[in-house]
Amino acid sequence: MGTLVAPEPLLLRDGRPAAAGWSLDPGMRHLNHGSFGAVPLVAQREQQRLREEMDASPVVWFPGLPRRVAAARAAIADFLRVPAGFTALVPNASAGASAVYGSLPHRDGGEVLVTDHGYGAVTMGAARLARRWGGAVRTVHVPLGAGPEEAAAAVTGAVTGRTALIVLDRITSATARYLPVDLVGAFARERGVPLLVDAAHVPGLDEDPRAGADCDAWVGNLHKFGCAPRGTAALVARGELRHSLHPLIDSWGAEEPFPERFDTQGTLDLTGYLAAPTALDFVAEQWSWAGARRYMGELADYAEQLIGAAITDATGEPAAADVGMPVNALRLVRLPAGLGRTRLEADALRDRLAAEFGVEAAFTSFGGTGYFRLSTHVYNTAEDYEYFAERCVPVLCAWARELVGA
Repeated sequence: MGTLVAPEPLLLRDGRPAAAGWSLDPGMRHLNHGSFGAVPLVAQREQQRLREEMDASPVVWFPGLPRRVAAARAAIADFLRVPAGFTALVPNASAGASAVYGSLPHRDGGEVLVTDHGYGAVTMGAARLARRWGGAVRTVHVPLGAGPEEAAAAVTGAVTGRTALIVLDRITSATARYLPVDLVGAFARERGVPLLVDAAHVPGLDEDPRAGADCDAWVGNLHKFGCAPRGTAALVARGELRHSLHPLIDSWGAEEPFPERFDTQGTLDLTGYLAAPTALDFVAEQWSWAGARRYMGELADYAEQLIGAAITDATGEPAAADVGMPVNALRLVRLPAGLGRTRLEADALRDRLAAEFGVEAAFTSFGGTGYFRLSTHVYNTAEDYEYFAERCVPVLCAWARELVGA
């Protein structure tokens, strides 16, 4: 490995460190933006201002809320580079997937095709849909190191006459890689098989979030890399499917067309939707989204190599992960043998590191192997990952040795 060069930390336009734009606990190292995001102070304040307005005059607020949601939806659609008329707002990507599952026409004995990289909650919803149809979920194995053609062939090769829906991640959560939704989408379109793309991590990470996604429905979270208030996501649909899509709650907008029927959700607190454009604008105005993505990618390059080398030096085992289609701000580093081999073990590792060392980190598993999932954002610095390499890697190695000796 050559000499590592750490990227210079980003600054706010007023010269303060980028982290000053967030209310993150200074006593914690926040290395897991990808799981729950982080909301800029300006968006938090805007959401609080909106909540105060809502609570001050609820009888005025709620009748006018659909109009406000529609305006926020238009701004979010512009960020996603899709027509506002194809875009509905939902609480999260899983809710968007559930809306699709609940709206598809019945297919007696129909099968739902997923991959072993799929997000657990979305896959569980697919299983419930398949049971309702009297069919089954078929899980396709895609090797971690598979490139676009190999990954697409694995999925398309599993399609049969009983396949009634394909669910495919654009960016996988546990394995931090892209999947070729463009290749699978073209295949599915030719055969008339609906495709749902789970793009939970995509908004903010891809310049054109919907690029190449030839699909019937697409769901993406704004509250991850987009930094919107939590509980803000988009459901984008085209073609005939969108006319049958309904929100999870039937409210007074139920008889409106798509997507307007999603704008009315009774007395739910939708201030997160309304404050989302403020968060998107904050990043754009401070660094530009292109600049933010460039920094996140450079920092991930540095951190991946630094931490991988630290684990390799400490264990003598290769820590580099062979990821076929890596993501700019999400990376994998193989953990010392024995750590994080299952989802429950990985979650326990996350909780222990946070409680004992004040580090918020993501640990995942795939195929019985545990990984540290890097997840960078603009407020992170090289020093965050240097701390992890110097202080946390020795601890992880010690925990691994304890397991071997147990």
